[in-house]
Amino acid sequence: MADGNITKDKMYGAVAPDDFESMLELDRYNARSTAFDKIISATHDHFWDPLDKKYIDFDEPFDMENVAMVPEEQNGILKLPYVAEKLADPKEKVRFINYMQLWNFSSILHGEQGALNLSASLCHVLYDQGAQEYAANQTREEARHVTAFAKYIKSRWGRPVPCGAALKQLLVEIIEAPEVYKKIIGMQMLVEGLAMGAFATFYQKLNDPLGRKLMQLVMTDEAFHHKFGKIWADRTIPKLSESERNMVEDWSAHCAQSLLFNQGSPVQQQAIFSEFDLDPERVMADMVERRKHRDPTMRFRGETNIFRVLIKTLLNAGLITNRTMSFYAAYVDMDELRAEGDRMVGDDIAEDGIRYLQAINFKDRAKVDLVAAE
Repeated sequence: MADGNITKDKMYGAVAPDDFESMLELDRYNARSTAFDKIISATHDHFWDPLDKKYIDFDEPFDMENVAMVPEEQNGILKLPYVAEKLADPKEKVRFINYMQLWNFSSILHGEQGALNLSASLCHVLYDQGAQEYAANQTREEARHVTAFAKYIKSRWGRPVPCGAALKQLLVEIIEAPEVYKKIIGMQMLVEGLAMGAFATFYQKLNDPLGRKLMQLVMTDEAFHHKFGKIWADRTIPKLSESERNMVEDWSAHCAQSLLFNQGSPVQQQAIFSEFDLDPERVMADMVERRKHRDPTMRFRGETNIFRVLIKTLLNAGLITNRTMSFYAAYVDMDELRAEGDRMVGDDIAEDGIRYLQAINFKDRAKVDLVAAE
């Protein structure tokens, strides 16, 4: 088994990436777990093809020059005195908002590419057939997300922008980690949890109908990916020793900190500011000044706040204890979060999306079954 892998259930057991011989062991073929069968079978319910216009048409137009993709009040930077003065022209303000969305959607695209590679890497190491089949299934779904977001970005902006340094470093760290628990916590729970919050926000706030449809279609897949991590947590966390739990909890906090502090920092956004002749130091000075007058007890609020969703994911999985509670409590009301239960904000949106896909996918089911029987 892979060195350093923390697993308390054999279905999450792993071998080294180059140990293919273990996959050929005869006893392995008759010891397939059934824990993921429902998730695997459900893929037929939420199948969609980004290259088929009956699911989504990337040729749908949108007036990028005159219409902001999200409401102006969603962009806190525009409220800074220096930025508001520099971007007083309405069209320039729209251009700024939409250019910010290019960076947001590019980050999502890079994250989906990371999820694709992560899922593929799990196929090489997961020893259990059921877990391996699930990982292969997710790899296929992440691949269509990469295709879909690439096509959306091409239709609206032409091409994506580079991956931010913080996100790039975290994705590389997760994908190259030899331990399965690091991959599952880092990607299946944290990055996927952050993505579900982002997708839910975009679904509710985007003024572009095509973008809204894309968000919902992707969420129909991501809701299942998140369940894979939840199954791991339910079967693993309660059985950890104190030292193992501390190790897992520290890794969770490390990933969360990378996503919380680095991804949206002004340093990461300097390329955006330069595009609009904004002095990054002046922007950051305004931000510091605004924080002086902000309520120090203010925390992440709103069920679609992406970082709030991320923290709720960890809390529901049992990856936040008294040992690390204070770190997260500085940003979220933990009692309020705990009282909300297990249901996530994106669940309703994903379920509506699945019903939409079922209406397409099963419209001609009787005809398909007849042909298959013949």
